[in-house]
Amino acid sequence: MAKYLGLDLSTQSLSAMIIDDLSGDIICEDSVNFGQELPGYNAPSGFVNGSNEGEIFSDPRMWLDAANILFERLQSKTALSQVAAICGSGQQHATVYLNSKFESTVNSLDSRISLTENLTDCFSRSLSPIWMDNSTTVECNEIADSVGGNNTVLDKSGSFAIERFSGPQIRKFAKTDSEAYENTSTIHLASSFLCSVITGENTSIDHGDGAGMNLMYLKTRNWDVDLLNATAPNLISKLPALSSADSKAGTINSYFVEKFGFNSDCSVYVFSGDNPNSLIGCGGALPGTAVISLGTSDTFFAAMSNPVSDPNGFGHVFGNPAGGFMSLICFRNGSLTREKLKDKFNLDWDAFSKAISQTTDDIQLPWLIDELTPRVSASQASIDILEKSTDGKVIREFIEGQFLNMLYHSEWMGEKIDHVILTGGASQNNEIAQIIADVFNANIDRLEVSNSAALGAAMRAAQAHSETDWNTINSKFIKPAADKSLTPNSYDNSGKLELFKNLFKAHTA
Repeated sequence: MAKYLGLDLSTQSLSAMIIDDLSGDIICEDSVNFGQELPGYNAPSGFVNGSNEGEIFSDPRMWLDAANILFERLQSKTALSQVAAICGSGQQHATVYLNSKFESTVNSLDSRISLTENLTDCFSRSLSPIWMDNSTTVECNEIADSVGGNNTVLDKSGSFAIERFSGPQIRKFAKTDSEAYENTSTIHLASSFLCSVITGENTSIDHGDGAGMNLMYLKTRNWDVDLLNATAPNLISKLPALSSADSKAGTINSYFVEKFGFNSDCSVYVFSGDNPNSLIGCGGALPGTAVISLGTSDTFFAAMSNPVSDPNGFGHVFGNPAGGFMSLICFRNGSLTREKLKDKFNLDWDAFSKAISQTTDDIQLPWLIDELTPRVSASQASIDILEKSTDGKVIREFIEGQFLNMLYHSEWMGEKIDHVILTGGASQNNEIAQIIADVFNANIDRLEVSNSAALGAAMRAAQAHSETDWNTINSKFIKPAADKSLTPNSYDNSGKLELFKNLFKAHTA
């Protein structure tokens, strides 16, 4: 058997992709949209708002109902008995709270009824806070203060204490509902919860997803005692073990064998978060390659050899499922800023591209809206320059500024990037792609990946089960458009970067 199943539990859907390791083809894929197909949960976009400001939750029973629907569809499309191994992805930071019934119940699921009917009495908390929840500022400050400040949290965990991260969410639950917290035997992430259901036993949390909790010490990849104690009482007793992402979690739960026809020998490998899986699914498994996704926000992520943290706390460090670590850096001034530039001059996208192709010695700070990396408000000087400009070449100056900012604020990684994989809508713009090639002095490939997290999970199942090296796996499943590769032009990389740094320093002085 050479078929491998990748699952992705995202905010709005549960998706699956089955790949063939011999041909390198995608055999089939499907997805269940929570809002459209499970309207009874009253979550049109996969989540609901809590009673307090900033609280956002999902119902884990909705995820279980989606799993039953998804596997029924897959069974109708292909012989699931031919799937040799399964791996998965889950939206990062989401936490699932389970009572003492879970371990025995999940091990003896009744295939005559749904997963939700089997497990509905196993939750000590009915709803799961997800990555969108930003209600834990107080808890973040309490955790940071307890361990000596946010720089200590950063040094240990790879990120400052962040509202959406699991640790602050757990602390808030322990404070506001101490009885329910006491009745919680196991706290899973979305990824490890789904993996536990698939295997029929409590499975570990991998280093990639575990790093998104503000609880794991990056350098040892173990739970950090200081952070645990700062977060909630007896937390270590409620957390699964940590493990590497290529660890085998077990074999498939008999429920899925009896109900959907899986082979009882089907192996299951530890699930990870959506960002680590997307790194794999976009071809960024190994150091030297960066993945840049150009969307509403632009995202930069890349494999790292060493657990080095961003000293400014703008970027995050997670475990890389292929081994080692990975960075993730988000830039809010992405496509929204590019659209502002286009609209200022009343251009269509073709004319916009022509404006970018102009050369200029000047650079503009690209912060037309509030930025995350670095954390600055919209630059009034930049807004004024754009408003007063009558020359379209200013568009080029802003676009160069976007990617010089990205280069500058990824230098802390200490990795030489010589290959960039571009995804997202704006990646198809040749002029933008060429600027990225020039700024990073790197070769460019472009991908159109519909579900990089599910593909990454399926690739991880194939790699772990077959014990194949990552270069071979990448060559089979990462298929850039042959006619869309670019090489860097002659470009004053260091001079332009120094100009940008000077502008940045003047802005923040």
